[in-house]
Amino acid sequence: MADAVKTRIIAVANQKGGVGKTTTTTSVGAALAEMGKRVLVIDLDPQGNATTGLGVDARKFDQSVYDVLLNDVPIVDIVEPTGFANLFVAPATLDLAGVEQELTSVISRELRLKKALESVDGDFDFIFIDCPPSLGLITINAFAAATEIMVPVQTEFYALEGLTQLRRIVELVQKNLNSALHISLVVLTMYDSRNTLSVDVAAEVRRHFPTELCKTVIPRTVRLAEAPSFGQPITVYDPSSKGAKAYRALAEEMKNG
Repeated sequence: MADAVKTRIIAVANQKGGVGKTTTTTSVGAALAEMGKRVLVIDLDPQGNATTGLGVDARKFDQSVYDVLLNDVPIVDIVEPTGFANLFVAPATLDLAGVEQELTSVISRELRLKKALESVDGDFDFIFIDCPPSLGLITINAFAAATEIMVPVQTEFYALEGLTQLRRIVELVQKNLNSALHISLVVLTMYDSRNTLSVDVAAEVRRHFPTELCKTVIPRTVRLAEAPSFGQPITVYDPSSKGAKAYRALAEEMKNG
């Protein structure tokens, strides 16, 4: 590359499941790719939803993120094009489900992903790491490798439950593994402005994360829920939908830091 690109590495995390984490990873990644940014999505969730949501069939490959974490396979060897310009994925397979146990005896086990990403630093504008809905060793690897954390928060009762624990883990990682790590973005998902609860939760989140909360809110829409089953990000599946417009607006917010 002619100019050195500063890669932004963003872990997308929330140990609460069903908050729109993978949808946010793939949709904002696709929106940024559409804007001409080179984007890599690393799927660290054993369910592999980011992989299939971008139209990639992980069963076709001999190697995946599992091999990068456990067998020192260079990440460039497993990166796959998605069929959408500028958008690439490091796929996950079910093997990942056992990686927590297998990594326990490995030296520098928390830094495996960080080490792997050094070889592609500057090759992408953005690297998004889709974390599993837990705060185990896989997520710690993501936090050690990233500089930023994006937290999707569903605007429902108990939305902030667990975020205190997430903050505590982030502080531990900052102290011991990665001083540059910080929660930079909090995104409200499944938002319904007609619902008083959504409005109340938004106010509560703003109180806890006044500077991190993104201006863009992601609405609750059927089209967003449908898109992954067609192996397409919402920006491709239904480009003029409310969900696609929201993720483009979020990408715009993120584009310039």
